[in-house]
Amino acid sequence: MRRRIAEHPDSAIRDAFTDFVRDMVDRNVQIGIDDLEEAYGRPRTMLVGAPSPSLRAAVARAWHDRSLAVQVELLADPDPQVRAAATERRDPGVPPEWRERCLADPAVRVNVARHIPLTSEQFARLVRHEEEELHQAVAGNPYLSAEMAAQLLGIDDPFVRVAAAQSRHVDAETRDRLYALVEAERAGGNIEAEVALSGTFAEPDWLREAPLDERMTYLDCRYTTFRRVLASCHDLPDEAWRRLDNDPDIVVRRAAARRPGTPPEVLEGLVRAHGDALHMRPLLVDHPNFPRDVLRTFVDESSPNVRYLALRDPELPLPDLQQLAAAAEPFLRRGVARHPNVTDVLLEHLLGDPDPEVADDAAANSALRPTRMYRILTAAGL
Repeated sequence: MRRRIAEHPDSAIRDAFTDFVRDMVDRNVQIGIDDLEEAYGRPRTMLVGAPSPSLRAAVARAWHDRSLAVQVELLADPDPQVRAAATERRDPGVPPEWRERCLADPAVRVNVARHIPLTSEQFARLVRHEEEELHQAVAGNPYLSAEMAAQLLGIDDPFVRVAAAQSRHVDAETRDRLYALVEAERAGGNIEAEVALSGTFAEPDWLREAPLDERMTYLDCRYTTFRRVLASCHDLPDEAWRRLDNDPDIVVRRAAARRPGTPPEVLEGLVRAHGDALHMRPLLVDHPNFPRDVLRTFVDESSPNVRYLALRDPELPLPDLQQLAAAAEPFLRRGVARHPNVTDVLLEHLLGDPDPEVADDAAANSALRPTRMYRILTAAGL
């Protein structure tokens, strides 16, 4: 098939993959480093010095385990988009001798202010700056001292207030006051306050490293983000897990369920009642303690999101697959089209589905016989 594509008379077919990757690079869309190497035919060590700034920026975004020497080369790049891409992530970081230079560079100042240890003079200079996004970046910096955190309290910005409220250096009374100010802004229709309170972009990561006795004081914290971080710890006593498993917020219960020792009945009950968070890996149904023999019983649940999880059973019986293939929700039919236990007859039916994505998934199923694959390609003139 590779030869057939390479020898096709239509250049759009021959170059489809390469054209797609290069288009993503031009649009500044994240693309994997392996795909970049394949599309451009050069190793990452050479792509990082490519003539195109967009390509160098794409490499900076995709090559996560690059060496510090390569990182310094990117920090010194003449193009600001490359320098910005090199500092989007915390790692590989910024060497101490480069920090002052980066804080003076408008292209990377905000990114760097989020992650590096700041001196008192650097902190004061950044807070005096007029750029709101810079204030927000500094407020979320995990290395701030108590004195620095105190200086943030007067900044009238909901993102800064939420970040300050999550600081290890504020007391409960100050935290309540800051949250109350932002909640009042949200009640008044302030969209930024809504995002600041509902977003998960910032959380008190320091809590994970705190002594157990200190962490336990947050078990009844009124602010969900603290309980969610607490639930991500794995060394809590049984009583804490019992309470977290019954937390009023689903995100806390899901975080707690990811611990190694979660009881099977807790996992099953949570998934049966609320489905799984499909954007988070690993899924709860893939937890080692999840009772996989109950997966096929999800077929008869009322929630389509729960029924979808029955498809995690690779040996789901044909009657169950047929039932899901008849569902009104296209995502359920797509799941059947990708299933390894699908039959030729059912796959043929899904190839004619009115939703093109269902048909695409059916055509991509490895269970599809080669003779049928070639008939599809011939009909399409390929």
